[in-house]
Amino acid sequence: MTKTITLAQGNGGLENNELISKVFYKAFKNDILEKSEDAAIIENGKLAFSTDSFTVSPLFFNGANIGKLAICGTCNDLAMMGAKPKYLTCSVIIEEGFEVEQLEIIVNSMKEELVKNEAIIVSGDTKVVPRGAVDKIFINTTGIGEVLYSGISSNNITQDDLILVSRDIGSHGATIFTAREGIELNSNLKSDCNSLYPQVKALIDGGIKITSLRDATRGGVSAVLNEWSKQSNICIEVEEDALPVSDEVKGICEMLGFEATNLANEGTFVLAIPKKYAQKAIDILHNFEEAKNACIIGKVTQQYPQRVILNSSWGTKRFLDTPTGELLPRIC
Repeated sequence: MTKTITLAQGNGGLENNELISKVFYKAFKNDILEKSEDAAIIENGKLAFSTDSFTVSPLFFNGANIGKLAICGTCNDLAMMGAKPKYLTCSVIIEEGFEVEQLEIIVNSMKEELVKNEAIIVSGDTKVVPRGAVDKIFINTTGIGEVLYSGISSNNITQDDLILVSRDIGSHGATIFTAREGIELNSNLKSDCNSLYPQVKALIDGGIKITSLRDATRGGVSAVLNEWSKQSNICIEVEEDALPVSDEVKGICEMLGFEATNLANEGTFVLAIPKKYAQKAIDILHNFEEAKNACIIGKVTQQYPQRVILNSSWGTKRFLDTPTGELLPRIC
């Protein structure tokens, strides 16, 4: 590992995983932490617990802002463990000179997203620092949720499961990049930032057996699938043609050399569902406008344990590796 911290170590990919395992997991080692789930399951499986910090740049982008992102991010992590978000804390670090009007817009967007999750902020902290000590505003949210569906784990995926994705991928990362670089497009490209609890609740209410869920944030779908393949000691085979990618994201990827599977999402999740429940899960997700192109993208095998394979329509295959290097820093 490097002697000093680099931006690549915050990208959700290989370098990020190395930093977490060799520094934080080494120091804080315990059975709950080592499960490496989106949220910790505590209190004998009754509660889910998660925290996240948000430093996105720019603060406002098509489809959301840092406030909406902060609530969605933490509530989605709870939902991925089958939990209903209930109580959140909110800590903000604000740069001297930040406009109160902008702060109110951010806070109101947080309020709107809390309503969607039927959750409330119950505690918080505010710090103001001198100009230049922070880039405008950073937000941390911590959440506690009530577990409604037990047993979801990325350590239990087997060959009985199919791999699904809830919608088209990569729109958040592409949106942040174009906004940051001032690229003007005549398109409908916007972040997928969205609360996922309603979709998860619908799956639970529909009687779907769920093996694992994971929202594909930093590192995108590639990072999720590679983490799953290692945690469950399986091979995941993905059909390239099955991956839902919008024309706008395809255009950005072709223009700039990105891989859509590596781009961040903030309202898209990957599912491992037993085969006999997979189509019903798709049908349920299709009832949501934002999940209208949910689909099956792959299967679980033992061809190359702990690896992810991308199968092309031409009959060729290649490994889909964990993202490396400096992708798009500060996307969340």
